[in-house]
Amino acid sequence: MRLKEKGMVSGTENVIRLLPSTELPGYTYVPGTDAPQPYRDPRGHSYQKKHAPPKPLTGATWAENRSYLLAMDYFNHGYYWESHEEWERLWRVSVPDSPVGRFLKGLVKLAAAGVKVRENSIHGVRRHAASAGEVFADVAAEIDNPFFCGLEFTVLQFASDRAAQLSYKEKHSGCAPIRVFPFVLTPEPMPLSM
Repeated sequence: MRLKEKGMVSGTENVIRLLPSTELPGYTYVPGTDAPQPYRDPRGHSYQKKHAPPKPLTGATWAENRSYLLAMDYFNHGYYWESHEEWERLWRVSVPDSPVGRFLKGLVKLAAAGVKVRENSIHGVRRHAASAGEVFADVAAEIDNPFFCGLEFTVLQFASDRAAQLSYKEKHSGCAPIRVFPFVLTPEPMPLSM
């Protein structure tokens, strides 16, 4: 994974889609706003959509795991709640205390930090981002490999630390997807488009 520093902008025109054939929702859910809850509200972008259980994530087959790649697309395009949900779905079908389970938990926490930015909860941002960095460090020590599921641990740790240290002075109201972090998650090698 390369850390691509970007300004805190809403534009995602330069962000590569990992699953370009999958349509992104019309809005991102931000708790505490007028946005309809995606699953419970009849106006929600995922209301009554049936999701097949995701295939478990493995270090060897990550580039073929649509749920994993979709969650990364959501994250990189400012859909932090949706990426949190998708990574959590993957976490539920993994062994929670395995390296994969803990790795996914770190991604869930990093996405939760993005949700907290949108909720204007700086304490929540710092808590979740710092916790994500700690999880990535622990898994990296156990894996003894700089990369896991296409992402580089030192870059994930740096990104988590950076997310925890930023001030987030700009308030983002509404439910338009907005990238709030100055980085995108870019796996290496890039998977073939699905």
